[in-house]
Amino acid sequence: MAMLHCFEAAARLGSFSRAAESLQLTQSAVSRHIANLEQWLGATLFTRNGRRIVLNETGQLFLEDIGPALAGIRRATGRLMDPEPEHMIELAVLPSFGMRWLAPRLPRLTQTHPDLVVNLSARTDIFDFTREAFHGAIHVGGPDWPGAEHDLLFSEHVVPVVAPELLERYAISSPEDLLRVPLLVQSQRKDAWARWFALFGLPGPELENLPSASHFLMLAQSVKAGGGAALLPSFLITPELSAGELIIPIDTPLIEERRYWLAFPESSKRIKAFTLFRNWLRQECESPAPTT
Repeated sequence: MAMLHCFEAAARLGSFSRAAESLQLTQSAVSRHIANLEQWLGATLFTRNGRRIVLNETGQLFLEDIGPALAGIRRATGRLMDPEPEHMIELAVLPSFGMRWLAPRLPRLTQTHPDLVVNLSARTDIFDFTREAFHGAIHVGGPDWPGAEHDLLFSEHVVPVVAPELLERYAISSPEDLLRVPLLVQSQRKDAWARWFALFGLPGPELENLPSASHFLMLAQSVKAGGGAALLPSFLITPELSAGELIIPIDTPLIEERRYWLAFPESSKRIKAFTLFRNWLRQECESPAPTT
């Protein structure tokens, strides 16, 4: 184990001296442990150039195999020595989902489970649950988070929205009327309008001529300002719809293939607080949005 820990630290930090500082050993001890490991394995793990070390291909493959196991041992040991609060969980969330869907519902969670605390951290990347202290994460796409189980929350529905002033100016009452309105698109889904108009057997607009924004909430601001019509996920714009700042002129959603999931490691199922949150979240996905 000492050899493995020295190897993992040196590989992660890119330096025998930094690994020694991390493990509170001498540099010579780390170097000796790694030399013994290479001799035991019968394989060289690092390319050495003076004082610089670089993982070679064999070392990289070995690190990928043993890294999660060592991280799991560290987490299990840490939890035993310093148990996590039984009423608290750590959740990684997509920023827009956390701000527009989950946060407004958390007061209902508090009403149901007053002692349960959910700490939210904004994350957009897929990470290794064995290396990071999260009990679960909100994931969009398919059930493809490595090493995780998945609960389906909901599919994404996008709806056409305009500002009230634009609705009146163009007298929008049919899908054809939207073809006369400036259309805005999210930069990663420029074909969304073509697919929405196809629901009515109508030809879509020229895609290359449509102004775009990279983020749905940026797009919502442009629509609110009267810049045009856009197709937006309905759950992201509940506050604007409730306030009358955005209006759905044609209430026919486009159901996207994108789905939202709760991804979590198998170990989280043994944590009572996470089980309570998981059950509440699945029930909440079937409930109407909270009023604002």
